[in-house]
Amino acid sequence: MVTLPQFDKYQLYDTISPMKTLTRDQQIVRVSIYGIIVNVLLVIFKAAVGIFAGSISVILDAVNNSSDALSSVITIVGTKLALKRPDKEHPFGYGRIEYFASVIIVAIVLWAGVTSLQESVNRIMVSKPADYSVISLVVIAIGVVVKYFFGHYVKKQGEVLNSDSLTASGSDAISDSFLSLGTLVSALLSFVWHLDIEGWLGVLISVMIIRSAWEMLNETLDKLLGSRADSELLSKIKDKILTYKQVEGVYDLTLHNYGPNKIIATAHIQVPDRLTAQEIHHLTRHIESDVYAQSGIIMTLGIYASNNDGRSGELKKMVESALAGYPQIKQMHGFYVDEATKHVFFDLIFSFDEPDPGAKADEIISQLKSMRPEYEYDVILDTDYDIESVDEK
Repeated sequence: MVTLPQFDKYQLYDTISPMKTLTRDQQIVRVSIYGIIVNVLLVIFKAAVGIFAGSISVILDAVNNSSDALSSVITIVGTKLALKRPDKEHPFGYGRIEYFASVIIVAIVLWAGVTSLQESVNRIMVSKPADYSVISLVVIAIGVVVKYFFGHYVKKQGEVLNSDSLTASGSDAISDSFLSLGTLVSALLSFVWHLDIEGWLGVLISVMIIRSAWEMLNETLDKLLGSRADSELLSKIKDKILTYKQVEGVYDLTLHNYGPNKIIATAHIQVPDRLTAQEIHHLTRHIESDVYAQSGIIMTLGIYASNNDGRSGELKKMVESALAGYPQIKQMHGFYVDEATKHVFFDLIFSFDEPDPGAKADEIISQLKSMRPEYEYDVILDTDYDIESVDEK
């Protein structure tokens, strides 16, 4: 029996408290609260050091940490909003809100990077050496260590929990640790040799922050726009479906992402046309149940009937021979011959490099019509959603 997944009830192991388990959203909120606490403490100590030492780089570092605390708040809000139950206006739920939260976080990181760049350039134009003490250097050094290891922790949790917001926050924290390291280096040079290179280090690290934010933005936008699905996941699903002996091929596998852990899949399977409706019913229900048990993905299957014996087999070889002259065709599938109506059905997948697939399909139909004019050829143009197409057995 296929049951609907309860996405909000996935249990995940809590690495902080091994004695209990937390749901995915609870774990994300918990990590985000840790982020708020850590960053607020860093803001307090760094702001104090920056003000007393007269260091623009340390003050900017504190401001950057305050933006990280705000990012954690946005992550919590986004996670809570994403848990809203599906409704009439949004039947697929609100899971994609997490991706929008990631975009907001990236915008904050970009703002921090651009602001740091501006202030660093101003510092280069007007040099004013800071006055550091040993205590201030120790505080900055502790901040570097805390930020680096905490960033790795948050990023790891983001990967485990499939949370773009946490992953983005963790990557930002790691970048911030290098920003703080640059601040520490410039402070040491100023303390020991009275060299003022804060501005130049600030420019270099600001550019690194902006670049990191841009990469995170592209990754999140890919998910919002609908990028190609992970090839490993596609192969895993196809391999599972092909374990059924009645299945001759898997085609048009498409994954629809409605947020982390909220994926709906569609595909066509090719089966012999001798199967009864009852046999197809049992087959598709078992496949859908197995895919959900394996991947947590709800799947809907369509059917391609196949009849590759006798005259149908001869026609298929003729079509394959004609298609061999078109290297831009990546795959032909769903081949079926209806002798009662003299119709030949099949789907074609062209390379994305082909500028006019429709014109090429018309050309192919004309060629086939000249070879076997007694048949009509019904061709559907498909899109290559898969990394690698699975051929028929």
